[in-house]
Parts: sequence; structure tokens; C-alpha cells
Amino acid sequence: MSEPKVLLTGLGIPESPRWHQGRLWFCNWIDRQVVAAGLDGKPEVMLARDPDSHPMGYSIDWLPDGRLLVTGDKLRRQQPDRSMAVHAGQRANEIVVDGRGNIYLNGADFDFVAGAPPKPGYIKLVTPGGQLRQVADDIAFPNGMVITPDDRTLIISESFAGRLTAFDIDPGGGLSHRRVFAEGVAPDGICLDAGGAVWVGTGFSVARVAEGGQVLQRVGLREDRAPFALMLGGPDRRTLFICTAEWRPADGHVANLDRLANGPRTGQILTLPVSVPGAGRP
Repeated sequence: MSEPKVLLTGLGIPESPRWHQGRLWFCNWIDRQVVAAGLDGKPEVMLARDPDSHPMGYSIDWLPDGRLLVTGDKLRRQQPDRSMAVHAGQRANEIVVDGRGNIYLNGADFDFVAGAPPKPGYIKLVTPGGQLRQVADDIAFPNGMVITPDDRTLIISESFAGRLTAFDIDPGGGLSHRRVFAEGVAPDGICLDAGGAVWVGTGFSVARVAEGGQVLQRVGLREDRAPFALMLGGPDRRTLFICTAEWRPADGHVANLDRLANGPRTGQILTLPVSVPGAGRP
């Protein structure tokens, strides 16, 4: 397998990558932007968030009718005039929308950035009719989520447990039959491929992991380069996009986040060709 190549550099913390309308969309945390870029590496700022808003902890996806959704202190949607309206009054970290318009949000109610003691997290559902309810709890720091192409399974990263966890999606959008998909990983943002495997972070590398935990492929990164999120995109969805930034494990997460927020912009997006195309959502 070839080495990852740099597509974009000089970013804050690139997160929540999505392949949408022929471009890679992502959240440029720290600089509070939603950005889209083609395979030529030319970025375009699609949305600029309030400069006084929290610089980290938001994610994007789209409703079936094409309206952009952005998480944060509330879930907001972009209107046809590009203004933002509150879609649900729920604070959230990551988001994924299934093919029926069910919106899954996750989060945990403690100040991670400040180093507060962790509390169990949750997954909440916003139905197409606008009802909000909790559908899973006791998630050990919920992060990236994917939904299988048949809209029947949701897989979530439990970052503090080093685990990927799967749920069945019930007809009404609820989650059941909780089970371990893979252990012994370092999951943040994840993506799914057509073989049913998940690309996930594994320390200073990324891996393609099958259900049950077998590592099918592994790609090393530089020793100071941590993967924050992954996405399969490109015209045939055979390009793996790797969102990275400098990370120093000995410093702890509070110091690392402070340096990324106030120091040099070390965020990059790398690309790597793969043989199995992306599938499912996002």
C-alpha cells in the first residue's frame, strides 16, 4: 500500500469529514469553519461559525432534502438563504443521519477540554417529525458514528473504552441489541466500507477492522501525527481521507488541545488510495 499524501495543511483540528457533492467537507475546529475541498486541495469556506462559540465539538451531516446540519450548543440547520435555524435544542458532539431522515446525535455532559472527570455519554434521536429522545446511554465518550447501507445497524466509537459498539436500528429509530464490534482500538471519527469493515484510529496509525476485531490492514502515520477522523470518498469512494494534527501523548489532552488552539496550525488532511470503496452513512 502506498504512503498517505498531504491534501491540505495549515488547519486547526480537522474533524467530521464527509464526502458530499463531489468534494470533501469537514469542520476546521479552532478556526470555527465548515470547509469543502476538491481532490485538487483547493478549500472553500462554506460556513463560518460564531467566533465566540466553542472552538471544538461540532460535526456535520445533511437532511435527506439536502439541508446542512451542524452540531454545537444546539443542533442547527442551514436554510435556503444560508442563515442558520435551530433544528433541536440539544447540545451534541457527533451526528449521523440515516436514509429515513432519523438524526442521531451523541455527547457527554462534562467539560472534556478543561479536564473534568468523565461522565457516561449518550446517543439521542431526532425523528423526522422533530421528536427528541434518548436511545442509548452509558457510552464511554461517544465519538464517530456510521450507519450501514440498509439503515439497520449503527456503529459508534467509544473512545474512552477503546471500543467500537454496534446497535440494531429498530423500525421507529430506536437502538437495541447492543454488542461489541471491535475492541483494542483508539476510535474517534470512523468510516465504513462495502466489505462491512470500519476504518478506525489505532494510536499513531489507522486500521481497517472487521467485526470481531480482526485487523485487515494497518497504515502507520508519523509518530507525532494522531488521526482524528476518517472518510472514504472520491469519485469511486476509494480514497481514504485522514484528518490529523500534532499530538504529544506525554502532555495529556488538556495541554495538547490548548497548544492546538493557541499555537501553530498543525492540522492536515492526508489521502490514501484503498481497494474497497466506502459505503453507508455518512
